[in-house]
Amino acid sequence: MANSPHGGILKDLYVRDEPIQASLQAEAETLPYVTLTERQLCDLELILNGGFSPLDGFLTQAEYTSVVETLRLPDGTLWAIPIYLDIARSELDKLGVSTGSRLTLRDPRDDQPLAIITVSDLYTPDFANEAEKVYGANDQAHPAVHYLFNNTRDTFVGGKLQAVNAPQHYDYVAIRRNPTEVRALFKKLNWTRVVAFQTRNPMHRAHRELTVRAARMRHANVLIQPVVGLTKPGDIDHFTR
Repeated sequence: MANSPHGGILKDLYVRDEPIQASLQAEAETLPYVTLTERQLCDLELILNGGFSPLDGFLTQAEYTSVVETLRLPDGTLWAIPIYLDIARSELDKLGVSTGSRLTLRDPRDDQPLAIITVSDLYTPDFANEAEKVYGANDQAHPAVHYLFNNTRDTFVGGKLQAVNAPQHYDYVAIRRNPTEVRALFKKLNWTRVVAFQTRNPMHRAHRELTVRAARMRHANVLIQPVVGLTKPGDIDHFTR
């Protein structure tokens, strides 16, 4: 592959932590835990498998502030939307979580331990500022702003992650590939130039035409990547697509 991963390195935490997976699994069963929301589950999976490279954890306060104010990580890497772990302060207090704590993150579907986070900081976000700076307006007609004010908990937990288990999926297993697997497939097929289209809805004629023309102009192959998981209200679910 000629192109480097975003941020310069593909951070596949499953590969990195595989040699100590057994000890992490055992430790995860002894730690206080939180059960993730569906959105947090999606974010966690993309951090662990490298889809959110160069992130290797949920944003700290310094990283969050940098992303909101500059749309970049502190090192200058372009990053437009903050990826955070929101947990109610009351729950954190009940669990006794503080800086330096280790916390197990569990799958809401089957209670499997997916990761361990080492807490580096706990902070209170400014939702109004995030809405203005990231989404362009403090207006709850925007679905992301509505989610921010109505579904996001009051405290953000920043810290590095260690991978324990991958979330289990039972739909479209044969074509679910993480970034490491996609790159390996490109190498196997000798695809050196790739035009990708990520779609949350069925491709319209205009989408197809833009993608095909781009591929022809660059003499490239095409990767179609449908969004699977949460979409905005009114979008078509991935089963239908």
